[in-house]
Amino acid sequence: MCGRDRLIDLLRKMGMLSVKEGCSTGDCGSCNVLVNGELVNSCLMLSVQARGADILTLEGLGTEERPHRLQLAFVDFAASQCGFCIPGIIMTAKYLLDRHPSPSEEDIRRMLTANICRCGGYTRIVEAVKKAAAGEDR
Repeated sequence: MCGRDRLIDLLRKMGMLSVKEGCSTGDCGSCNVLVNGELVNSCLMLSVQARGADILTLEGLGTEERPHRLQLAFVDFAASQCGFCIPGIIMTAKYLLDRHPSPSEEDIRRMLTANICRCGGYTRIVEAVKKAAAGEDR
């Protein structure tokens, strides 16, 4: 890797295949990850900028045995159609819930404007985030 390589390319080479490249301009949110707890478009960040940082992708969010509450809620609400955008949306939702554990529906919708879902499944996505925020079990 050289100094011009983007974080998304490094993450995908490392096997973090949940990080998707949708637009390469930071507009779609499919590549969203958390870097030191901050929401980042990995297609816009150079990999050298993340050196030594704590990087969280969907792969590190939960396990098969213990999925994160967001992952469970997305399954419960069938909030994924094609699935391409969902990893970035879940990372955006995690960022929101880390800062505002009880967001309003308006807060959720406003935050999710950072993500484009071409299948148009926003209603179920918002419901899933609301359920995760409520901390409801299955």
